[in-house]
Amino acid sequence: MKNKFIYSLIAAFTMMFSLTGCEDKEEIIFDHEYPQFETRTDAILLEVIMPSSTSVDDVIYIAGAFNGGEEVAKGNPMWQLEKAQGNDVKWGIYLNPSDFVEGTTLADGFYFVNKEQGVERTLFNEDVVRTDNPAVGTRTNITVDRWKSYFDKPQNPDEIVHDGYVIYVIDNTGYDELAMYAWGDAEAFGGWPGMLPTGKVEIEGKTYKYFDTTEANAGLNLNLIFNNNGAGQQLGDYNITLDRDYYLELTADGVVEMGEEDMIEHDGHAVFVVNKTGWTDEELHLYMWGDVNDLNGAWPGVAATGSITINNVNYLYFDMGEANTGLNENLIFNNNNGTQLSDFAYTIDHDVYLELTTVVTEIDPETYVPGGSTPTPEPEPDVPTTVKHKIYIEDLTGWSAFAIYAWGDSEPFGGWPGVTSEGLSTYVRGGHTFLVYEVDATETVRNFIFNDTAGTQFDGPAIVIDRDYYFSVTSSSYSELNPAEFAKSARIYVDDQTGWSSLYLYAWGEKEYFGGWPGAAPSGTETIDGVTYKYWDHTGEGEDENLIFNNGNGTQLGDFNIKLYGDIYLTITPDGCSAK
Repeated sequence: MKNKFIYSLIAAFTMMFSLTGCEDKEEIIFDHEYPQFETRTDAILLEVIMPSSTSVDDVIYIAGAFNGGEEVAKGNPMWQLEKAQGNDVKWGIYLNPSDFVEGTTLADGFYFVNKEQGVERTLFNEDVVRTDNPAVGTRTNITVDRWKSYFDKPQNPDEIVHDGYVIYVIDNTGYDELAMYAWGDAEAFGGWPGMLPTGKVEIEGKTYKYFDTTEANAGLNLNLIFNNNGAGQQLGDYNITLDRDYYLELTADGVVEMGEEDMIEHDGHAVFVVNKTGWTDEELHLYMWGDVNDLNGAWPGVAATGSITINNVNYLYFDMGEANTGLNENLIFNNNNGTQLSDFAYTIDHDVYLELTTVVTEIDPETYVPGGSTPTPEPEPDVPTTVKHKIYIEDLTGWSAFAIYAWGDSEPFGGWPGVTSEGLSTYVRGGHTFLVYEVDATETVRNFIFNDTAGTQFDGPAIVIDRDYYFSVTSSSYSELNPAEFAKSARIYVDDQTGWSSLYLYAWGEKEYFGGWPGAAPSGTETIDGVTYKYWDHTGEGEDENLIFNNGNGTQLGDFNIKLYGDIYLTITPDGCSAK
């Protein structure tokens, strides 16, 4: 009796705990476990949670007996899964049994295939065949544990002992399986379709499949045929002599041998230089300023990242850093001992190749000849080009909007009301501020109408657009201006905060605008709104120039690029030049 009483107490406490201790706890549900797709009355919905290695750009298919298998499913949008909106983990697919192979259901077995990462695998690298057979109008949740690529980890190249010479390939064929067959001096790797890769290895950040060719085949002349393991697709023959290792890139279009430059993993874009300065490679440094000053460290900057041979020419290279892509910088090459070359303006959105002598010259690595002239390329065939002219409008109308319409044999500014002033560039010259309209040249008269896009308009000039025109336009009339009357009135105004005892302006680009180095002293001074400016008169018509302010005695600022037209206002300090 006593034992029964004790057991009853234990049962009672257990029930009380289960009723009270758990009543406030809620089941934890993660975001990706919530439904992401609406069910449909005419289809089976499968919602699939993908492995974390799955990219949002991956292409994933469902395959099985019901749709003809993997080879049929791949490339057919009907069997491709869709990634959920706003959820990178869950994907879905709607299946209509009427599309299935006759007499089959999902219960006959199905699985998922990632075009980039292979077929799905279990956590223990086992085959997966699913036999769920949900009904139409329902939702079924499925989890994929791994893709095949998870288990295909590249080996450490330092730990591999190869047998003979090695064929390394970057495989971009898209084949599900890759094999290599060889013919020539011998069927070196067996009968068709040849051998499968010996393994995978990562070198300089790139993943290669590799084929060991064995010591016995050394010296053979062979024709390699890469194929999809005998399943009907192959690349053209690629001839080699097995007297060294080969690094190849395979695409659906063929085989290309990779040069040393293809094998180096750069950090972002790179600056490649041929050093003919007379400085040693160790002395050569690169300093950078621009959008970010001291981008690669304070003066004198950094030594080269490394060296490389391209088309039998030795280059030093400086990696720019992936994070710096898009920056506008000025490169100053120097010998880390007081001697430097002129600035070279560079936008970090491409690789650039330079020859360094007493100047910096951009070169083409495909045609560059050290110590000689670059071969003259074949002249391009003449291609008819459309000549354009500019219409400069001084808008004195006071209208809230301004537009130009023109008619004749064509409408050069488009249909009514023509081109508005919104977004147009402006041109300042001799006290006039012009809107700049660019338009195709014409051989016959065009009749202009100036308007406010809202009903106010008047007739403008009737002209042949065979040159640039300057017009001053009021709310009811217009007059043509002669640019020669104010051609010499444009100035570069400079707020000089350098503290130098003398100031010169040198310009290079389309021409040395202010003469040879160190350029010209100011034309005079003028006080505007309480600021005393030094100024240089100019007659520029839009030339692309690089300004270098200097003290005529060895101290200078970096290049400042401008379009030389109109009045220009600048501020200079010991740190550089900026537009006001």
